[in-house]
Amino acid sequence: MTSVLMHGLADGAAGVAHPNGTVRRLPDIVIIGVRKGGTRALIEMLSLHGDVAAAENEVHFFDWESHFQKGLPWYLSQMPYALPGQLTVEKTPAYFTSSKVPRRLQQVNPGAKLLLILRDPTERVLSDYTQVYHNRLLKHKQHQPIEEVLVLKDGGVNLGYKALNRSLYYVHMQNWLRHFPLDSIHVVDGDALIRDPFPEVKRVERFLRLEPQINAANFYFNRTKGFYCLRDHGRERCLHDSKGRAHPRVAPDILQKLYRFFHEPNRKFFELVGRTFDWN
Repeated sequence: MTSVLMHGLADGAAGVAHPNGTVRRLPDIVIIGVRKGGTRALIEMLSLHGDVAAAENEVHFFDWESHFQKGLPWYLSQMPYALPGQLTVEKTPAYFTSSKVPRRLQQVNPGAKLLLILRDPTERVLSDYTQVYHNRLLKHKQHQPIEEVLVLKDGGVNLGYKALNRSLYYVHMQNWLRHFPLDSIHVVDGDALIRDPFPEVKRVERFLRLEPQINAANFYFNRTKGFYCLRDHGRERCLHDSKGRAHPRVAPDILQKLYRFFHEPNRKFFELVGRTFDWN
C-alpha cells in the first residue's frame, strides 16, 4: 500500500461529515463487475431502497493508478453523503477483471460486501463487442467485423481478444477468493435480472440484510425499449438507450464454437462458487 494511501487511511476512513448529519464514508457495498453484466441496472435498482446511498459515477479508484495515487481522501470525496443507518454503494465493473484490485480493496475495506453480476459468458462477449462497435461508430473510427475478433484464421478462438478474457469468470474469481471469503460475495444472475428483476433484487436485499422495501410494483416492462424500467414514488425512469442494444448477427457455427469454448471455464466457475447458472 502506498504511503499516500496510508495517510488517507489514517485521516479519512471514519468518514467526512456534513452539517446536516450525513457523512461520506468508505462504501459498505462494492459492485465489482462484470462489464456488460448489468451493473448500472443493479445499482439503479438498489437505489430504490431508502437505506442505500449510491455513488453517481463509476469511481475506478482501485484499478486506475491516477485515481489510486490520490489516496483515500479522494476516494471518500466520490462517495455520496449518507444518513446514519444508510449503506453506501459504489460500482466499477472493471474491478472484477483487474488483477490488482482484490488485494487493494481488501487492504482498504476488508469488511465490504461485494456484488458481482454475471451473464452468460457468450452473451456478455457479444454485448462487449456491441458497445465498442457503437462507440467506434460515434467517433467515425473503423471497426472489425465480429467474426474477425472472435476467431483466428486457423479457426481457433482468439484468446487475445480482451472481451473473451473478461468472460473467463473462474480465472478472476480465483483471485478474489484469495482476498475475500465467498460468503462476502453475492453473485447476481444478470440474465435473470433482465428477464424478471424483482426476485433477483430481493436476493440482493437479503444478502445485504436490508429491511424489505423494494416490491414488484417498482418494476414495469417497457415494450418500446424491450426491458424493465423502474417506478419510484410515482416517478418512472429507464436506463439509457445505450442499454439493451441488439447484438450483431453471428453465424451459428461461431456461436457454437464460443459455447463449447466456455463450457469448461463455466464448470470451473460453478465449482468455485458452489452453484450453477443457466448458461449454454
